[in-house]
Amino acid sequence: MTDCCTPKGAYDLAVVGAGSAGFSAAITAAEAGARVALIGDGTIGGTCVNFGCVPSKALIRAVEGLHHARAANRFDGIEAGARVTDWAATVVQKQALVEELRTAKYADVLPRHENIDYIEGRARFGDAGQLTVNGAVFPATKIIVATGSRPHVPTIPGIEQVDALDSTSALELTELPASLLVLGAGYIGVELAQLFARAGVAVTLVSRRGVLPEAEPEVSEALEGYLAEEGIRLARVAGYESVAREGGSMRLTGTGGENFEAERLLLATGRVPNSGGLNLAAAGVETDAQGGITVDAQMRTANPNVWAAGDVTGRDQFVYMAAYGAKLAARNAVSGEGRSYDNSTMPWVVFSDPQVAGVGLSEAQARAAGHEVVTSVLPLDAVPRALAARDTRGLIKLVADARSKRLLGAQILAPEGADSIQTAAMALKAGMTYEELGDTIMPYLTTVEGLKLAAQTFEKDVAALSCCAG
Repeated sequence: MTDCCTPKGAYDLAVVGAGSAGFSAAITAAEAGARVALIGDGTIGGTCVNFGCVPSKALIRAVEGLHHARAANRFDGIEAGARVTDWAATVVQKQALVEELRTAKYADVLPRHENIDYIEGRARFGDAGQLTVNGAVFPATKIIVATGSRPHVPTIPGIEQVDALDSTSALELTELPASLLVLGAGYIGVELAQLFARAGVAVTLVSRRGVLPEAEPEVSEALEGYLAEEGIRLARVAGYESVAREGGSMRLTGTGGENFEAERLLLATGRVPNSGGLNLAAAGVETDAQGGITVDAQMRTANPNVWAAGDVTGRDQFVYMAAYGAKLAARNAVSGEGRSYDNSTMPWVVFSDPQVAGVGLSEAQARAAGHEVVTSVLPLDAVPRALAARDTRGLIKLVADARSKRLLGAQILAPEGADSIQTAAMALKAGMTYEELGDTIMPYLTTVEGLKLAAQTFEKDVAALSCCAG
């Protein structure tokens, strides 16, 4: 570790932010021969390993065991049960995994790269546009900003006085509340609402646009029904009037006069870029209305010596896209390459149950882009894997261009759907038609076989096909 105030001469690249994007940029630049300063402020590793992906998915997997036991009676002759006996122990185990991965994938990685100096300090641009760390000018030829994002706090009267939870603090609770209001039904709200409901908490999920509003409407509607079947109360409001603590509970009032009460309130209304304290304007770096740093296809900002990547750009807030964008930024910055960011076949996953996964254009997006669209919607009860598992919750929707039959997008709602979406992503990347996907050999009794069946459904009645019919 290097003292931030006495850098060893000028660096080829300074990377501001020590999360996934920051590490990706620093390692990529170092491998290209650059001398790199990786500047971190706070816990090393960023959001994913510390507060997001790892802790949430660890706890989601933990409560899946509770659900599977309770649902075991869908098989004749089988009964099972499960309950939470020590939630604090579950959380401690989760935290141990976080610390293990933080060490293995971040802290222990740095010594393997001799030309990366890790520097602890607060970076910002000075009034003359130069990079500073803890107030001292920091010499670097090129700069990549990768400062991530934080939970959004909605503007609701009373919100600052009620000690609301966010996606970070909720995953640190060692004692489960009796009831919980979850505000926001995007992927964070859906995942956390189901997690706590399965752990035994009475959950109310309140939103303005419904469950997963960016997903296909067939997917959103079906998932909403499955969440309700698990006892999650779902409510839509036009807006939020106020929130207040009354005795031992929270009261949320909607603009239509609706009232919701619970022991705790969890804010899951998205994430906002960490760009506010960087004095970006002084460096000529522009931001959008939400604070995301504006970059071109090569990840360069309006300042020709500054690039940005990851959540701080406000787009594609997934850890793998942060790493991908940062790698491009580093190559372009230190090697003069002209690599362009391409998210056209970016897969995404919501770790609900059933899982939701997608890639490419939705039907609405495809129509807006000018395509003459044809779609296929296959219910999961047409997929042999789902029938054998006696769990037919879900569907598969494919979107294609009607004239060329080329696939444009796919969304899967299925208990094991997340691991199948990459097949659809590869099909889109290869420019496959739905006929070609329907002719692809896929293993029987797998969820991914549903993609083949959905592709065949464009022009065939799969009910008229025998098992494995090609």
